[in-house]
Amino acid sequence: MMRKEFSFLVFNHIGSPIKRMTVSKKALHISAWAAVLVIVALALFTADYLSLRKARQQASAYRRHILQQEDKINHQRAQIQEFAVKINALKSHLAGLSDFEQRLRVIANLDGKDEAPEGFLGVGGSMPEDLDPTIEMKERQSALLREMHEQVDHLDTAVVSQQERFQALYNHLEEQRNILAATPAIRPVEGGWVSSSFGYRESPFTGRREFHRGLDIATRSGSAILATADGVVTFSGKKGLMGNTIVIDHGYGFVTRYGHAKELLKKRGDKVRRGDVIARVGNTGRSTGPHVHYEVRLNGVTVNPGRYILN
Repeated sequence: MMRKEFSFLVFNHIGSPIKRMTVSKKALHISAWAAVLVIVALALFTADYLSLRKARQQASAYRRHILQQEDKINHQRAQIQEFAVKINALKSHLAGLSDFEQRLRVIANLDGKDEAPEGFLGVGGSMPEDLDPTIEMKERQSALLREMHEQVDHLDTAVVSQQERFQALYNHLEEQRNILAATPAIRPVEGGWVSSSFGYRESPFTGRREFHRGLDIATRSGSAILATADGVVTFSGKKGLMGNTIVIDHGYGFVTRYGHAKELLKKRGDKVRRGDVIARVGNTGRSTGPHVHYEVRLNGVTVNPGRYILN
């Protein structure tokens, strides 16, 4: 027959029993199950606590990440708005350059020639409306970005077009500068007086009517003879009745000749600038006194030098 009670003895430190406890089997089972339930409850509570603690830590990390992302998004939105302002400023700057180009064309006498195409800075279409950097970015961020990309593409094309037009204008002005530099524009000597003009005259040697192809400017022997424009010396030496002569090719069809010199200071192939001293006034060749015979030829035809003297 199974026992329904259990006895427990409690011994002291020398092994003598000091207390006896009797517990029924049913009470023992109940206590065991209660202990198991308590252990399970504690385990579940600990697991829930650890899970909640981990979830709280993860939630805190997510909140920090979200705040960081919001800060980054706000910073990006501010950059987008700042970029929109810069695009508007760049458009205004390019429009100002276009107006400046038109003024230069008027000054360069190109008004009406090589007109710029109509439209936004010469690339077609009208000037795009300014971007609105103050709009609510949450609502129109994608639309604003799309507009910005479109206008940046327009600006890229406009910059290339404007650069090409300025280059063409520069080339034209450079060509005009070269033409001006190559155009005889000053007296070949300082001072003196015109002793014989361009055109028909009575020859001082034969008394007959003849065509004089240049200007004779009388002045003191040894005076400086000046190049009247930029060019290259193509002849320096004796030339028949003109005596010691220098010939300069200025390009663009212009050639000048300086005769009766006492001394030649430049040789063939030398480059000269307007105002350079190229020779000294003399009385060589067929001459009645110290002077320079000055000729201007345009495309091989002698023309009146007086038409080109500005000083």
